[in-house]
Amino acid sequence: MFETAEIGSEIDKATYAQQAPEVRARLLAAQTQLGANANFSTIILIGGVEGAGKTETVNVLLEWMDARGIRTLTYGAPSEDEASRPEYWRYWRSLPPKGRMAIIFGSWYTSPIVERAFDREDQARFDQRLDRIIDFERMLSNENVLLVKFWMHIAKKEQKKRLKQLSRDPLQSWRVSKRDWKFFDRYDEFRKVSEHALRRTSTGEAPWQIVEATDERYRTLTVTKTLLGALEDRLAASKVKAEKPKASFPKPRPNNVLRQLDMKSSLDKKEYGKKVLKHQGKIARLTRHLAEKGRSMVLVFEGPDAAGKGGAIRRVTGSMDARAYEVNSVAAPTDEERARPYLWRFWRNIPRIGRVCIFDRSWYGRVLVERIEGFCAPQDWQRAFAEINSFEEQLVESGVVLRKFWIHITAEEQLKRFQDRQETPYKQYKITEEDWRNRAKWEAYEAAAVDMFEKTSTEEAPWVLIEGNDKNWARVKLLKTVAAALEGVVEE
Repeated sequence: MFETAEIGSEIDKATYAQQAPEVRARLLAAQTQLGANANFSTIILIGGVEGAGKTETVNVLLEWMDARGIRTLTYGAPSEDEASRPEYWRYWRSLPPKGRMAIIFGSWYTSPIVERAFDREDQARFDQRLDRIIDFERMLSNENVLLVKFWMHIAKKEQKKRLKQLSRDPLQSWRVSKRDWKFFDRYDEFRKVSEHALRRTSTGEAPWQIVEATDERYRTLTVTKTLLGALEDRLAASKVKAEKPKASFPKPRPNNVLRQLDMKSSLDKKEYGKKVLKHQGKIARLTRHLAEKGRSMVLVFEGPDAAGKGGAIRRVTGSMDARAYEVNSVAAPTDEERARPYLWRFWRNIPRIGRVCIFDRSWYGRVLVERIEGFCAPQDWQRAFAEINSFEEQLVESGVVLRKFWIHITAEEQLKRFQDRQETPYKQYKITEEDWRNRAKWEAYEAAAVDMFEKTSTEEAPWVLIEGNDKNWARVKLLKTVAAALEGVVEE
């Protein structure tokens, strides 16, 4: 891969002077169109050999375009806040909105390549991390992010020459660190590891552009022309009007898992009182151990309207220190959230070590309400199962204790609760026209939920189905499950 990049490539001053102004003007025009169009965002990834002109390239891009519409990001060693969350948390939370650009150097490629080059990770682990990158970039592409990746390459001899020149220059010696020389000493290892990474992660959605970076003028025009082509192609494609997604109304199977639940399960008031206090006491004690174990907890609550999610959540939070948890009630996405991939608003709320985050509705809206109401295309909700599994796998790997609850009630019980809400003045705010519309699609939601259980219930992140016709039974079962999950952490 790098052999072709090493073929000497130069551009003379006259050619550069002739081409650069036109490329610059068209780049700025494309950026203006991007801001006005707002159908996609752009991430420009700058990677490569130390001393290959990455910083100079970024400076050119910021000079040739409107820097006010571009966010420049670099990721060094994780901060304390970043280290207390999953690895990709810091990448997700800084994704640009539609209509904007981000230039990134020091990206999600840095750690895997460095760790492998210094032999701190074996090849199998390295490939696993590359597979995660492929999944991440594929999802960005599917969510209307234009990803343009550049790898600046120079030969070992040229790198040594540049590092020496910078070191001798009093005004630029600060740019060369002991780390740079340490990396130079392992040039051959870095080359081998980087080539493997680039071959594996150069995909149809996010191909790598290898740039021979010895000649500054050639490097500049290669990068800017490539970026310009990618932007103009995407802008042209975005003018094609997409078809409006169609609603999906799946039919439930007769003997699915929800219909096999014992919906007559109940608990009398006296027994309920004893068990609630018992399990709340356990939760209160055990959540204090999350920090010392380097863990956090995420609880997801889903289920039909009026299933009792709010009351169940209050029983869980009633046993915790208010400073240690946060409840996120998920409604329709805001403009800020719609401007980014759908998982963005959930990634940004993942708790740090020692804390608990509760989601009242969650990322499963993509395969439930968005599927059934036609808010996303079929290919979007169909691929979401794998994307959600990958998301949850990353949470669990980082130390998150994840439990997902579906509180289920029968259609008859829902009708009873709806009518009670309508007739009780202080409950009327809980019932809306949308609730009645959703009720008319009961069977479609049931079928979609069963589909969801089958495709996203894993050993690390299982779905727990709660019989919810009797609120006492539901709350105790839920509290018991949370306490048991926390006990597993303490006993590790």
